[in-house]
Amino acid sequence: MSQPSRSASTPASARPSPADSTDVFDHGVEHEQVVFAQDPASGLRAIIAVHSTALGPALGGTRFYPYASTADALRDVLALSRGMTYKAAVAGLDLGGGKAVIIGDPTADKSEALLRAYGRFVESLAGRYYTACDVGTYSPDMDLIGRETGYVTGRTAAVGGAGDSSVLTAYGVFCGMRAAAEHAWGDADPAAVLDGRTVGVAGVGKVGRHLVGHLTQAGAEVVVTDVAQGALDRVREEYPRVRVVGSTDELVATELDVYAPCALGGALTDEVVATLSARVVCGAANNQLAHDGVDKLVEEAGIVYAPDFVVNAGGLIQVDDEREGAHGFDFERARARTAGIYDTTRAVLERAASDDVPSAVAADRLAEQRIRDVGRLRGIWLG
Repeated sequence: MSQPSRSASTPASARPSPADSTDVFDHGVEHEQVVFAQDPASGLRAIIAVHSTALGPALGGTRFYPYASTADALRDVLALSRGMTYKAAVAGLDLGGGKAVIIGDPTADKSEALLRAYGRFVESLAGRYYTACDVGTYSPDMDLIGRETGYVTGRTAAVGGAGDSSVLTAYGVFCGMRAAAEHAWGDADPAAVLDGRTVGVAGVGKVGRHLVGHLTQAGAEVVVTDVAQGALDRVREEYPRVRVVGSTDELVATELDVYAPCALGGALTDEVVATLSARVVCGAANNQLAHDGVDKLVEEAGIVYAPDFVVNAGGLIQVDDEREGAHGFDFERARARTAGIYDTTRAVLERAASDDVPSAVAADRLAEQRIRDVGRLRGIWLG
């Protein structure tokens, strides 16, 4: 039985960031397993990181991205996999945390041979790690990976899979945003709390586009930006009332009630916090805090921060339903479970207020408590 790493019981303020290390044995980074995978014939270069299996097998998506160096890829996969441990724990899932990255340009380097070679490496871990979609990978890619391994989720509906996990990721962020907005403004009707509010969405790709749909239906005024013109064009076509600005800097400087970072990590820097007019930050991007001290700056600025790994767990819930479902994936069942992110977000914000700590610390404490309690019980049963 693998035990949770010591990082799972170390306060966030004292825990070194995996982003500070390119050696998994340095700086207290205590992942259970890190696998470097290479297949010269297909060009595959990948890293699979299993952070913890204290609550169950590690599950996390595969990111296909043109990292500048192997060190950059390693930093990213270490941070992302640790986040998955906490995401699964606070969502109440019987899963551990893992993540994978494939180094390369998905538009140029992705091939059936490469994905199937990657699937064989996933299979070699014998169920310690389940993969799914992430940036640069899609459900059809999971179908190809699934021809080599059963430890894959997020496949297309045509093969009995859950499909695109961004659908419920966006819904979960929306549920968490309603809870955070209710906490910030004290509105009695959570269904109407975003009506008339101005929400800025940075990144309208997979998840952000679906989030825009929920926000417009809720009556919010939505402002968006993205580095990809195609993503902006698609949002403009689907939601003509949405306002587009030219950059994230411009979006952050806009008068907002809610800011939703939905692109890559590190969105909340000292400079962004100092500039933001938004009262609430709630988005889908992973690892939004640029460094450990930012959570305190957010709190001091009077911003209600809904921790990313709390609100973006909908996709994990979706693919876990595919993995666990005895009779196949059930979207409505997964959606009902995802709706619970509203209550979880409320619990985190209430814990932060009662403990007088930033919400990111409160979320860590709730996750760590479950890892300790349930992980210990699982160890007793499994020996």
